[in-house]
Amino acid sequence: MPVEQILTNAQVVTAQQSFIGTVLLRDGLIAAVEPGVSRLPQAQNLNGDYLLPGLVELHTDNLEKHMTPRPGVDWPSASAVLTHDAQIVAAGITTVFDALSIGDVNPKGKRMQQLPAMLEAIAEASRSGHVRADHRLHLRCEVCHPDTLSVFRDLLEHPLVQLVSVMDHSPGQRQFAKEEKYREYYMGKYHLSEAEMLEFIAEQKANSIEFSDRYRRSIVDECHLRGLSLASHDDATLAHAQESAGLGMSIAEFPTTYEAAQASHQLGLKVLMGAPNIVRGGSHSGNIAAAELAQLGLLDILSSDYYPASLLQAALLLVEQDNDYDLPRAIATVSLLPAQAAGLTDRGEIRVGLRADLVHAQVHGAQPVIQQVWQQAKRVF
Repeated sequence: MPVEQILTNAQVVTAQQSFIGTVLLRDGLIAAVEPGVSRLPQAQNLNGDYLLPGLVELHTDNLEKHMTPRPGVDWPSASAVLTHDAQIVAAGITTVFDALSIGDVNPKGKRMQQLPAMLEAIAEASRSGHVRADHRLHLRCEVCHPDTLSVFRDLLEHPLVQLVSVMDHSPGQRQFAKEEKYREYYMGKYHLSEAEMLEFIAEQKANSIEFSDRYRRSIVDECHLRGLSLASHDDATLAHAQESAGLGMSIAEFPTTYEAAQASHQLGLKVLMGAPNIVRGGSHSGNIAAAELAQLGLLDILSSDYYPASLLQAALLLVEQDNDYDLPRAIATVSLLPAQAAGLTDRGEIRVGLRADLVHAQVHGAQPVIQQVWQQAKRVF
């Protein structure tokens, strides 16, 4: 890898503006950002295409799809991680928080059994240098599951853990305030019979009453002791948002209502919504649309959630919609703001002194096409 690289004739998107310019990379960092086109023969001409900061993904369960590519099929974890990593980098994501679920609400699921293998495979691939993105861990803690707190404590000291979210997917509240949506989602996804569904609902409600509040406070306390970033999940009411703020959370993941999103924003939490929500034009659970929150100026961060390629596409779609998001502000929702919310101060924008995590992209119609990706100035795609 050359020590110095020059990328020129690019539509450079910084946190403040967009212009045709040149970016100098040196020793893994951004050494200069200047308007105009370099005429040095060693400069790489990007032909007016976008040069963006590497995308930062805070919440993706994409790895799970590769661990279980078909129902009943378990895939070797090392191979699954490398396939997941390749898909992440191809989407322009250079920093990814792999979301590992503690506490499975699926009565037929294997999340808890897969958890140790997933964690170790990510850690080993990172240690060996086999992954191309920078992988961190996001522990998603289902506080209505009896085993969540003990498993969380077992994993808390892992060096890759940097973000923790607390969630309660029991019926009749938050994401599933409408119980019919809960029934529709879980009966369809997990092929439960009517009798199994009734038993499942009763069990989840009882577990929520017994464990949720106690586990939520214990997990939050232990995260604060270790300086880990905290996120709420599916807040639906003013009281939920106030509780999350009072617990010192910095991110509000997927608030389900305008009321919760507005309160979270006003209380200083960064509101995170799903990029697929933007691409598809609404929530699959019937909750508030991300585009509506953007129109109201309440959208801070986008996450690809279950579809990595949605991240950049959604950011670009934001620019075309009826809101106040210009290109720099829209790109910040997938780069600078998620980096800041997770406590990462060395990346997320094209600025001198930061990591040279960059994305070269063309746009054809509404479809971004990734051409090149650099991680710390090393080309990884």
